[in-house]
Amino acid sequence: MTMSSSAHLLIFSIFLISTASTILATDHIVGANRGWNPGINYTLWANNHTFYVGDLISFRYQKNQYNVFEVNESGYDNCTTEGAFGNWSSGKDFIPLNDAKKYYFICGNGQCYNGMKVSVVVHPLPIEPTPHISLPLSSHSAAPMPVVLHRGWGFRLLPLLLFFALIWFGSDWM
Repeated sequence: MTMSSSAHLLIFSIFLISTASTILATDHIVGANRGWNPGINYTLWANNHTFYVGDLISFRYQKNQYNVFEVNESGYDNCTTEGAFGNWSSGKDFIPLNDAKKYYFICGNGQCYNGMKVSVVVHPLPIEPTPHISLPLSSHSAAPMPVVLHRGWGFRLLPLLLFFALIWFGSDWM
């Protein structure tokens, strides 16, 4: 006995909803290929990234040489770890950015004074705009405006949705 198309669609929809937060996260590797090391302009690096709630910030460094502390603004400005919110020392640290706020990270072994600190502003996920379809009112009206996809979660999810739909439903779906 085979499942009906509507049952396939229901199972597929449940799968997408349950995995959406994992699919949407972007892993921002601090310093890119240079990693978490002294002498790098992390302010410039952070200014070239847009961080959203649910993204990850990851630090890559030599395990026994450096570390990462999440601190408040004062700890960031003064390179102190007093009252730190968290600390990591694995050499491959993946830190979830769960709140829309400004985060401050420093190296706690004195390298903060050599530039090993970064602050990032995390934005709420953009809300998907409701697409509006414009129809001409008469034959002399201007052409309808095209629908533009926004960079929100739907835009990120669309290619994956189409990929899985093609696999799940096969050629019968299209």
